[in-house]
Amino acid sequence: MLAQMLAPAAVLVAWTLIMLMWAAGTRLPALAKMGGLKNAKPGGRGQDLEGVLEDRINWKSHNYSHLVEQPTLFYAVSLIIALLGPDPTSVLIAWIYVAVRIVHSLWQALVNVVSVRFILFLISTIALIVLAIRALSLTLFADPMVLQ
Repeated sequence: MLAQMLAPAAVLVAWTLIMLMWAAGTRLPALAKMGGLKNAKPGGRGQDLEGVLEDRINWKSHNYSHLVEQPTLFYAVSLIIALLGPDPTSVLIAWIYVAVRIVHSLWQALVNVVSVRFILFLISTIALIVLAIRALSLTLFADPMVLQ
């Protein structure tokens, strides 16, 4: 069951890298049309491209940023659960989290209606809360004799 609990985390890592490539694949050509990176100011950041590049181009980058924020908590609880007692319900909830995050990514990158995006974020957050509660119960109420 250890691998089954870690598989959703591995998929989300791969998806995050896909979003990074998608963001780069849309931003770099748009920047090239504007003269390329040679005109970038020293110390410039991706945020500096807001209002410079078309919003639709920046949406992919926004989503990549989101994928390196809250999912870090998902990776931690996935590892805790995998090490201390994965169960089929936790595995299912982890897959739900990942599936909803992927749908959220596609929605944000392609359509980006905020009200729908918020609902997707809320569903994934509820799944994460359930996983966090499971991780808490496995750690706070663990039998110290079993963990040795």
